[in-house]
Amino acid sequence: MTSYGYISSGAASRLIRTLEDIKALPGSSIRRELVLLVITGIFITSNQVQLILVQNRPWRDLWIVLLWAVCAVTGLLILKRLLPERGPYLYPAVMLLTGWGLNLVDRLLPDYTNRQSGWMVLCMGVLLVICALPGDLRWLRRYRYSWLMLGLILLGITIVIGVNPSGFGPRLWLGFRGYFFQPSELLKILLVVFLASYMAYHQRPFHMEEFRWHGSFPSLRFLGPIFLMSGLCLVMLIWQRDLGAAAIFFLIFLLMLYIASGQIMLLFGGVTLLILAGVGAYFFVDIVAFRVDIWHDPWRDADNTSFQIVQSLLAVADGGLIGSGVGQGIPTFIPVVHTDFAYAAIVEEWGLMGAVSLMGVLLMII
Repeated sequence: MTSYGYISSGAASRLIRTLEDIKALPGSSIRRELVLLVITGIFITSNQVQLILVQNRPWRDLWIVLLWAVCAVTGLLILKRLLPERGPYLYPAVMLLTGWGLNLVDRLLPDYTNRQSGWMVLCMGVLLVICALPGDLRWLRRYRYSWLMLGLILLGITIVIGVNPSGFGPRLWLGFRGYFFQPSELLKILLVVFLASYMAYHQRPFHMEEFRWHGSFPSLRFLGPIFLMSGLCLVMLIWQRDLGAAAIFFLIFLLMLYIASGQIMLLFGGVTLLILAGVGAYFFVDIVAFRVDIWHDPWRDADNTSFQIVQSLLAVADGGLIGSGVGQGIPTFIPVVHTDFAYAAIVEEWGLMGAVSLMGVLLMII
């Protein structure tokens, strides 16, 4: 028994040393990344092949997989030169979500496949350009107000001439020749850039030990600019009636302020204020009351105002453990499923396993 335990311990030690040696080999991280990309490519290709077979589509519909593969390989080769020390998991995870998203759009609304593919190519180009820029991020810090004002201007233009690609509903998009984007999505990144840059520049006043309170509120000398810029974002989003995005922006602001100051009471106070604002909005803003009511009891008006939510719940329930299979569910019964309820479509055709896998990839990226 002792000898067996000794041999096991020795074997375990040799295995650990071997794994450490493999990890230390030059290029092992690149090989691991390449293997993950190959697995991702097989997954995305199998999705598209199943969709073609089930729906009797022409085989030329595999072009989106080929385009994805070109982007993935091009990105890998250029990133190998630009960022040789990067980790091996982030890029394959992002490319998995990108390819899976292409499969899903082609499944739910084939007319949007071209524009989704165009966005993939554009975003890959932006990724590589940003990676080629200096890594000290001075180009972001130096123009922090300009970046944020750019986002606010785009959001303001949306209020005036915004459109909705579906032809109805809130006009939160800007469009050009069939391509649309939401400025609020870009503004999320620009707000984080502004807050991070501003708080890093004023990191000593924001440091926990030097953060001074005057009465019951922090000094406006340092908080004034970020309150002003963040408040402008919130006002414009509320003006658009994009209340979900406004809540996300407020939470981003609170988290960044907490990270910079270390004052947990700012976080608790802000969340309390958000809850009180939500309660007030429920009683005084019709759209908020409407959405809360149908969330609380969607079955009360299942054939009318709650139809979308009820259909999404039925789709999730129909997915079960392993789903109905790619192209074999009926997620298109959900109105505007390609934007509002893509998650429900995935769960219906991939089941609980697909949902857990999707959440796992997202959590790994976070």
